[in-house]
Amino acid sequence: MKRIYRNSMIGLLLGFFLAFSSCGDAKKEQNENQDNKTKTYSMYTVFFGEHPAILDEEGNVGMPKFNFTVEITKEAVISKMFGDSEPVSIPYKVTGENDSLINIETSSLHDSIEIKMQYIFYKKTGLLSMNTMRGEPMFLKPMEIAMKEKAAQYASVKLTTDLSVLTAKEKQMLPLLFEAAKIMEELYWKEVFAGEPKAFLEGIKDENMKKYAAINFGPWERLNDNISFMAEFGAKPLGACFYPQDMTKEEYEKFKDPNKKSLYTVIVREPALQGKQEGSLKAVFYHEYFKDEVTKASDLIKKAAELAEDPALKNYLQLRAEALLTDDYFASDNAWLDMKNNTIDFVIGPIETYEDALFGIKAAHESFILIKDKEWSKKLEKFTAFLPELQKMLPVEEKYKSETPGSSGNELNAYDVVFYAGDCNAGSKTIAINLPNDEKVRQTKGSRKLQLKNAMKAKFDKILLPIANILIDPSQRKYVKFDAFFTNTMFHEVGHGLGCDYVAGNKKLTVRDALKDYYTSIEEGKADILGLFIVDKLYEKGELGKVELMDYYVTFMAGIFRSVRFGAASAHGKSNMMRFYYFQEKGAFEKDAKTGYYKINFDKMRKAMLDIAELILTIQGAGDYSAAKKWTDKDGQIRPELQKDLDKVNNSGIPVDIVFEQGASVLGL
Repeated sequence: MKRIYRNSMIGLLLGFFLAFSSCGDAKKEQNENQDNKTKTYSMYTVFFGEHPAILDEEGNVGMPKFNFTVEITKEAVISKMFGDSEPVSIPYKVTGENDSLINIETSSLHDSIEIKMQYIFYKKTGLLSMNTMRGEPMFLKPMEIAMKEKAAQYASVKLTTDLSVLTAKEKQMLPLLFEAAKIMEELYWKEVFAGEPKAFLEGIKDENMKKYAAINFGPWERLNDNISFMAEFGAKPLGACFYPQDMTKEEYEKFKDPNKKSLYTVIVREPALQGKQEGSLKAVFYHEYFKDEVTKASDLIKKAAELAEDPALKNYLQLRAEALLTDDYFASDNAWLDMKNNTIDFVIGPIETYEDALFGIKAAHESFILIKDKEWSKKLEKFTAFLPELQKMLPVEEKYKSETPGSSGNELNAYDVVFYAGDCNAGSKTIAINLPNDEKVRQTKGSRKLQLKNAMKAKFDKILLPIANILIDPSQRKYVKFDAFFTNTMFHEVGHGLGCDYVAGNKKLTVRDALKDYYTSIEEGKADILGLFIVDKLYEKGELGKVELMDYYVTFMAGIFRSVRFGAASAHGKSNMMRFYYFQEKGAFEKDAKTGYYKINFDKMRKAMLDIAELILTIQGAGDYSAAKKWTDKDGQIRPELQKDLDKVNNSGIPVDIVFEQGASVLGL
């Protein structure tokens, strides 16, 4: 089907009709093991479905995936694409019924083509089947069941730690830091959702939908390509709320303001001026736009600073409190790296730019509250000394590795995280951090890599290990280990600090600015693959102790399946898709056609690791936007074969990610 009907329920129905002749009989396949249930369901309800992306002849996305509903009343079948302005209502007739199912059929004309649709309602499971463009039945679930399952995709985890390592004053600091962090969450809501969050959530009647909306900070599925799961909402704005909803890229490019590319400004539309139909654009700094909130957060941090006993922590908190009022974070970033003996660590402010999918410029607010594991951190200290040597060993031309990463501030530490707020608490939860992001700070002083071991262990136990037991060949499952997952993740963060921050030969142009909206996917891909590269090199040097290198490679492969489930809207998800297809092309793994199990080929995977590292480092070093775009657009999507494997994982009930029980009461404060 070459013609794609966008944003049209009629087009969707036509697509189903054109594919109907190749569809199997939906009555033949239907979870027979569930037929013994005594409960029966009513057909007269709203059913929820997800239509897969439609690919063109070149394998590119012709029409992205979307959610839709089908409501059956006593008179008609009412279909609605989410965000589409008008539902389509078509009368139906019952063509057959027995104790287990009801067959119904609709017929309508569109462009002189008769569209006949057949549905089968299964009384004992509550499911509704219809035909899909993939030539197989699509099963829709009653809305309340679908929302319950979506909310259950996130496994609940309590964030706790041993508070006996804290002094009395440090324990008094925590409630103040919790309150400041919660303000970052309030700001993040304002940055991602154009509405009042409390009214939005209270207006949702279904409790599971409300829970799912809270997890996603709005009506879009963050780990499912940001498609809407609420009928009244259309596509998520690429620029979130950092830009006017009606602003075009062309208008932004013509907008002359030196502050428009600041990480810390919101672009707003001024009131219409005399003689103009539209208001002009204006860049407003966060500390002005969010004045009340940042002032309150700053005051709380200053109060916490008064209780700080460690001089470096006190200095950092004082400077960070001031930075929120000025949007100048340079001094506080440096002070953060000066902290060495603190037990509490506190990350707060506008930091990552993932949320800005329009230009990849604007930083979103977030906060972490962490308790350092000093004993574990001590074990990691030695690895920072290898950074300059590892930089020189990168498999790329000399001009793309000529920068020297700062060393005085470089640290590897392990923590228990006790609070997430804002950006880091949305969708997939961060399990390791590499900060600061400021290229000037990293060049002169270095960066700190924080491993959030309690959150990391939860993801390994609840998600990665179960995935490996489904998709990894039984002969290689013994290599999937938490220590390898921890180490791969840790060196992922180290990998962020290698390569180059600036385009080769141009100290005024950062890689971030050169790659624009494709920077985050390429950068996350770099960190992932350089993490494995670092493991490989340190193993050669005997610095990892008595371990098997296969542990890291097989665990890395299992980790790809975990991360691609984040979807194409996630920079981490997209980078893993790109690497999966690159590894597939290079023969880094084999898939058994009968069992569906994956088995890595160590030698080929190691070669592919070096080759893709060179590719990514070259794209970044050259600031090659065109190459980044071409590769990401081509491979940054889930193709049907990989989707079938992910469906196998999803249908097994393995969580997609985790959600937290956290705060003062959970810690017993």
